[in-house]
Amino acid sequence: MMLPMVATAQTLEECQQAAERNYPLIRQYRLIEKTTELTVENIQKGWLPQISASAQATYQSDVASFPDQIQGLYQQMGIDMKGLKKDQYRVGIDVSQTIFDGGAIRQSKAIAREQGRVQAAQTETNLYHVRKRVNEMYFALLLLDNQIQLNRDLQELLAGNERKLASMVKGGTAAESDLQNVKAERLNVVQQATNLESQKQMLQRMLSTFCGIEIKAIQKPENYTAEPTLLCNRPELRAIDAQISLFNAQEKALDAALMPRLGVFAQGYYGYPGLNMFEDMMRHDWSLNGIIGARLTWNIGALYTRKNDKAKLQLQRDVAESNREVFLFNNNLEQIQQNENIARYRKLMADDEEIIALRSSVRKAAESKLSHGIIDVNDLVREINQENAARVQQSMHEIEMLKEIYDNKYTTNN
Repeated sequence: MMLPMVATAQTLEECQQAAERNYPLIRQYRLIEKTTELTVENIQKGWLPQISASAQATYQSDVASFPDQIQGLYQQMGIDMKGLKKDQYRVGIDVSQTIFDGGAIRQSKAIAREQGRVQAAQTETNLYHVRKRVNEMYFALLLLDNQIQLNRDLQELLAGNERKLASMVKGGTAAESDLQNVKAERLNVVQQATNLESQKQMLQRMLSTFCGIEIKAIQKPENYTAEPTLLCNRPELRAIDAQISLFNAQEKALDAALMPRLGVFAQGYYGYPGLNMFEDMMRHDWSLNGIIGARLTWNIGALYTRKNDKAKLQLQRDVAESNREVFLFNNNLEQIQQNENIARYRKLMADDEEIIALRSSVRKAAESKLSHGIIDVNDLVREINQENAARVQQSMHEIEMLKEIYDNKYTTNN
């Protein structure tokens, strides 16, 4: 796969920013924003005239008609009163316009916007977790870099002793088996280097794919002293705030549901019978008819469920606040653990330099003793490995401390 950028010596912050830009979830921000805009626009169109067209044909079992005596009277007067036909037809259009809705449309738009904010806050929360994954890969890669460098130093140290032993073998002051022992130890370290390089390449490819940039080298983050704090600026808290704002908007919508609605309307249709029933009794012709008026409605049925609806919203707010308390409690425990780990690693690192200096001194003494035939090669190899183990331990303490520092920064987002 071709990566869009090539970069060297990337910092942790650069990798985190690149990963957030590259992560597919980032596209949801624009989708949520556009969806919210369309929803609000559709709700706003509730103020536009509502137009509906209809057509119907009916056959009735009975229709309005004059009594037989009146029809007879009309006939004596020379008037043919046919009466209404039982088959009736109409094609019409109804138009209504809202004038006052009690704030229902305004609150519906507010709810739509708050729902968009909730979705955006949840997306921000999910996207923030990407930083944690970057931290894991970044510091694992940093630890491998240090181990590879220490492995090279160890190879050079063993190679130097191997050359000395080769000279001693030629001079007859060392056995061939001693030389083979050191050479075998060096080849073992070379094998370890192969494994470390393989792990590094795999981790580099993973981090490069995750960030969307080709990472060839990384920089060791700054070792700073983070002041212990219980403050937290995590996006999870903003997501909870957005949920509470949504519940507040929904509660205001309950108030709007209690308000009366006022609107005007117009109805027009072409068909039979028309609005002039007497005229249509005499002539069975289709005609144009229309009605205009104003309508006031007040649905007091919202009162029946209002109390329970408000109680449900309050319970949802209480759940959200409970989630906030749980998150802050767990976050506080995590901060305490991380701060304690940072302090522990600092104490361990205070002794690492002295341990390395002592191991280095012992190793150099062992090299001198081997030259004078006081100790054998096994003793020297043991001292070399112990010195290397001390250096590896120092490297691990430093990288693990740095990881705890930046994990703590992730935990608080400060």
